[in-house]
Parts: sequence; structure tokens; C-alpha cells
Amino acid sequence: MAISVVIADDQEMVRAGFRMILDSQDDIEVLADVADGVAALEAAERLWPDVLLLDIRMPGVDGLEVTRRLNAPGRAHTPRIVIVTTFDLDAYVAAALRDGAGGFLLKDASAAMLVEAVRAAAAGDALISPAITVRLLRELRPAARRAGPREPSEPLTGRERDVVRRLAHGRTNAEIAADLFVSLSTVKSHLANVQAKLRARNRVEIAAWAWASGLPDEPG
Repeated sequence: MAISVVIADDQEMVRAGFRMILDSQDDIEVLADVADGVAALEAAERLWPDVLLLDIRMPGVDGLEVTRRLNAPGRAHTPRIVIVTTFDLDAYVAAALRDGAGGFLLKDASAAMLVEAVRAAAAGDALISPAITVRLLRELRPAARRAGPREPSEPLTGRERDVVRRLAHGRTNAEIAADLFVSLSTVKSHLANVQAKLRARNRVEIAAWAWASGLPDEPG
């Protein structure tokens, strides 16, 4: 079945652009697009979407408050939430992820990244805009290195290390495939193997392991 999506943003052109991108995918269906947080809450209650794309700064109820309310205990249905915003303040990122968002993208992210974020959220994964991920992980690297990276269940292959190194620098799967002259499915297969070896929940945890291990500093 198609992944059902509701878009909430106070800019009509942004909503139209997101709808066009997502509706062009065979596995994604946009159920509605709304202009404020109150309408987003109502649409989530009425339509039960799989994924809710939320702007932060909206009239009435902002995206962070919508996230908190939809993730309150005891709810019958909570959509996976992806915050899509112009503002990449670390406080916003932390609050969104703490309150249950399944992704955080900037509005200048590519169409491919938007689609990937929706699919990741629907699968229960978390995808954060690469620029934000790299900045946050660099800041956390000293503490992570002091704590020591987790040991993989078996060593990563050379090609897996190549893939992870690029992921840690914020490259998308498509960009990694182009860098290494391999197919997109090959990149996904390598990342699935790495995720299993590291017992990581998502690509953010893989990137965190890489920075703690010093992998991004290696040549190649």
C-alpha cells in the first residue's frame, strides 16, 4: 500500500512543491495539505496519515507543539513526523527529536532527500538533513571518542568503510552511489550490513559511530 502523507506549511508554494514531488512517487500518496498547526492536528485525527510533514513556524500552533501533542501517551494513532523547516537551530532539532519526530530536513533539501525522509519515517527510521547531522556529530565527537565507539560484531569490509565514510560526511545514498560508481541498491545493501554489524537503529547512529571511530578523517 502507498505511504499516506499530510503536508502542513503556511506557505502555499512550499505545500504545492512538496505535493508535486511526493505525488510523483508510485509508493506515496498525499492525502491533504494544510496551512497551520490546528489544521494539521485535525487532519492527523481525521485522515490517519502514515507520515506528517510539518513546518515549525506556523500560525496558531507551531510544528513542535503539534509534534508534542501527537506523541502524547494514550493516542490511538500517531503519524510518523518529519519536520521540514528553514531554521536549523540546534534547539529545534533537539526538541523535535526528543518529542518524537522521525526526521528533520531543511527546505533546501533535494527532492530525493524529501522522498527518502518520508520513506524512512514510514519504516520507523530517522533521517536528519545531512548538514545538520554532520554539524551535530562533529560537536559530539570528543565525548563520543572518550566513551569509545561500540565494537562491530565483525569488521567492516573496505567497501563498507567507504560507504560509511561518505555517509558520515552527509552524503545521500544516491550521492554515495555516484561517488563509488556502484548502484543505489548496492549502497543500500552495504548500509544494511553495517547496520546489522553495529546493531544501529538508523543511519544517524551509523554516522555517530563513524565520527567516534575517526572514520571520516581517513583518506578516501
